[in-house]
Amino acid sequence: MQTVVVDASALGALIFGEPEAEEMARRLTDVRIIAPALLWFELANICIKKAKAHPEVREKILAAFDMGGHLPIEILEVDHKEAVALAMKTGLTGYDASYLWLAQTAGAQLLTLDGMLLKNLT
Repeated sequence: MQTVVVDASALGALIFGEPEAEEMARRLTDVRIIAPALLWFELANICIKKAKAHPEVREKILAAFDMGGHLPIEILEVDHKEAVALAMKTGLTGYDASYLWLAQTAGAQLLTLDGMLLKNLT
């Protein structure tokens, strides 16, 4: 079974029904999904921003966030020292470098919608 590291941009698109949701759902089907622990902090922040921006659908946004917590995502440790070195080498943030480091270390595909991360995959 293929292993995929999912970042907050990709999972957020799926959870919150962004235009890329169908594609993310397709790419996250029948794979082992892994991520660093910071994924849920980033998703919580996305949820808060969306709820503030769209108070009329706040309950739907919170429900979507809650449902996302039931997805079969394995949270794995990141070597933060190595992630910092990778961030300095690539120009990524420490957050984004954590996803990239995990993908490289696990020999996994990185699923992201983040432009800088995509640029560092090639």
